[in-house]
Amino acid sequence: MSAPIIGIILDSEAPGGYSKLPWYALRENYVRALADQGAVPLLFPHEPALADAYLERIDGLLIPGGDFDIDPAHFGVSTRHEKVVTKDGRTAFELLMTREAHRRNLPLLGICGGEQLLNVALGGTLIQHIPDEVDGALAHEQPNPRDEPGHDVMVEEGSLLHRITGAQRLSVNSAHHQAVREVSGAVIVDARAPDGVIEGIEDPNHRFCLGVQWHPEYLVSEGDAKIFAAFVAAAAER
Repeated sequence: MSAPIIGIILDSEAPGGYSKLPWYALRENYVRALADQGAVPLLFPHEPALADAYLERIDGLLIPGGDFDIDPAHFGVSTRHEKVVTKDGRTAFELLMTREAHRRNLPLLGICGGEQLLNVALGGTLIQHIPDEVDGALAHEQPNPRDEPGHDVMVEEGSLLHRITGAQRLSVNSAHHQAVREVSGAVIVDARAPDGVIEGIEDPNHRFCLGVQWHPEYLVSEGDAKIFAAFVAAAAER
């Protein structure tokens, strides 16, 4: 069996830092987590005209996180919280790729902001700023390093996430100020933080469609490695 090819959507940055011109970026541990499970990562720049060509070449799609937010207009909200910062070109491209990958029944994994993107792509909504909307909220932007746990999540028994990890409780890292508010259609919630914030979603009618609010590419727990293993195994079955 040949190694499955997993597409990863790159982040985009304005001029400054690495280059005086606009540039693409991706943390190495996304790629390493896939390669360690036997996948071939393929990185995608934001070229909407090439979306079909990209999707024809892959066996699964990973939507990574990033230090930005989705324009609330994409989930039907006209007001924008002052903390919201958008990357409109990236978001438009990710919505296009994610909706088409879902239509084609390609395995999908959304991570942190990628989970939020996945939820919006499938008709859901978002909390724009957790501290302003969740009473007694945890520190979802954890003060300790990202390669350490920030809090636990409770996993819904019988869900895909539960079957993958074999755990009802997972220790996870946390680096977000937004979260899923409501899911839509067939999508279900499969994990929550102790403060009630949604930490995982999935589409049980899809062969593999999973979003997690934390960053499993840091491999904070055994469950994180199992998520990547299951994702790659689903892609290998195509």
